[in-house]
Amino acid sequence: MPELPEVETTRRGLEPLIVDKKIISVHIYKKKLRWEIPQHLIATLKNQTIRKISRRAKYLLIDFSDGQLVMHLGMTGSISVVPIIEPLKKHHHFELKLDNSSSMRFHDPRRFGSILWQKNDEELSLLKKLGPEPLSYEFDENSLFNASIGKTKNIKTFIMDSNIVVGVGNIYASESLFLAGISPKREAGKTSKKRYKILVNCIKEVLSESINNGGTTLNDFSNVDGEAGYFYQILSVYDRKDMPCNRCSGTIKKIVQNQRATYYCPKCQH
Repeated sequence: MPELPEVETTRRGLEPLIVDKKIISVHIYKKKLRWEIPQHLIATLKNQTIRKISRRAKYLLIDFSDGQLVMHLGMTGSISVVPIIEPLKKHHHFELKLDNSSSMRFHDPRRFGSILWQKNDEELSLLKKLGPEPLSYEFDENSLFNASIGKTKNIKTFIMDSNIVVGVGNIYASESLFLAGISPKREAGKTSKKRYKILVNCIKEVLSESINNGGTTLNDFSNVDGEAGYFYQILSVYDRKDMPCNRCSGTIKKIVQNQRATYYCPKCQH
C-alpha cells in the first residue's frame, strides 16, 4: 500500500506537470472505487485551472477556485501524466484532460482508492481527526509522549495510529523503531519522553530518506514516471527475517502485531 513517502513522491512528480493547467474535460470510466466518484465532477471541473497540489497524510489535495479534489491511492493506486493521445490502459478509472495536450490518469486495479470533493468552506470527515504531519514542527516528543499516557498498546501499533501521527505505515514503523533501538513490543505508556524524543527524530529521518529515494516498492507502487521507489534497497529490518542485523551480531525476527508483520532485532531493540 502506498504510504506517506510514496504519496509525497507522487505529489512532487505531479506538481510541475499539472499546476496552472486548465482542464478541458473530465472522464469517469469506473465510478465505484472505495466510494463512488462524484458524478458532478464532470461539470464542476471543466474549464477550471489547477491552482495547487498538496498532501495531507496519504491524501492528495488538488486545489481549484471553489474546492479541492481529494484523492487516495488505496492499495494499488497510481497517478500518471501522459500525452492525451496515449491509449487508455485497463484499470484507468478517472481522467483529467488538460489544455497542454496531456492527460492525468488514475489507475487502480483493486479499486480501494478514492476520488472525492470538498468545497472551500468544508472539510471531509476523514480528514478532520488526523494527527500531526510527522515532518512538521507540531510533531515532537511532547505530542507523542502526552498521547501515550495510559496507553497499553504496543508502541509500533501506537505510532501507526493516524490519530496520533499520520503517515507512519508498517514498513516505516519497523524501520524507525529499529533506528531508535526500541522494541516494537514495548508498551507505549511505559516509554519515557527521552526515548520518544529519539523515536521522533528517527521517524523524521526514515521518512525523509524514503522520500529522497522515491518511496518503497514492494509490489505495486510506481511514481508519476512509472519508476519504482528505491528505499526498499536500504531497509534495515523490514522483510529481512532470519537475516543478520546490520548493526550487531543478532538475527532479525518476525512477529505479528495487530495483524501486521513486524520485523526487529531482539538484541539491539529493547
